[in-house]
Amino acid sequence: MNSRDFCASLSLIALLGLCFPLLSFAQADDAAPNNPERVVWNKAPIAIPLVVSEERLVHFPDSVSIGLPQSLTPLLRSQSINGTLYLLARQAFEPTRVMVRSETDGPIYVLDISAAPGGADRRSLPDVQVLLQSPQKSRQNSPQKPLQDAGADQSISNNRSQPLGYAALTRYAAQQLYAPTRLIPRQPGVVAIPVNPEPVDLVLGGKIEAVPVATWKAGLRYVTAVKLINRTQSSVVLDPRELRGSWLAATFQHNRLLPAGSEADTTAVYLVSNRRFDAAF
Repeated sequence: MNSRDFCASLSLIALLGLCFPLLSFAQADDAAPNNPERVVWNKAPIAIPLVVSEERLVHFPDSVSIGLPQSLTPLLRSQSINGTLYLLARQAFEPTRVMVRSETDGPIYVLDISAAPGGADRRSLPDVQVLLQSPQKSRQNSPQKPLQDAGADQSISNNRSQPLGYAALTRYAAQQLYAPTRLIPRQPGVVAIPVNPEPVDLVLGGKIEAVPVATWKAGLRYVTAVKLINRTQSSVVLDPRELRGSWLAATFQHNRLLPAGSEADTTAVYLVSNRRFDAAF
């Protein structure tokens, strides 16, 4: 090999030596958005900003269920699978407080979810990894409980794990619709799910217009609130035997409707089922 070829080989080796580090840094930069944002749960609300039409994942230490306020149901798609929440905003909305409940013996998490329109220069948001404090640190930050409270804590845990009965589900749905905001209960384990707000032929005879308003799920049961409107010029007495569908329980807010146009021509029926409303109907 002559001196000219030797110098050319050295130049090529030096050039490759510079390229490899640059390639490595470029790959690390591309992978950075995939690194999850880690947040330690310390009872302070966790801010979860979203970008409209871009799904964001929130990972929890165990399986969870999310309870959406009724106002947020049409704006946010949420799915909970094996401890991961899949959140997709359909429209922009202001920060809204949402409760996320552990399916085991874990805590109830508080999230402040918001959504903003996306932009051409906006980078994808990373996943969120929610972590729990270590038991030792948690004990240091919280006051010691007397030993006699252990039985009470176990009783509360057992009550939360018991499924809600038909009456409790119906009462919960009615309070969600009619109670003042400050009195609306926060029932662990009950989550709002979307329902198609299109009129359905629920009542036999065609005299009553029925419009699904909201659906909640608790364990393996569903409760759906349906608005009933009298479209005739005569009073109507409602009979649960005239309802189409397969229902475990049906409860009317009022069982008598006055003629159309009067103040009492509208009421609600609460339907408990073991399937979603569209499947039970």
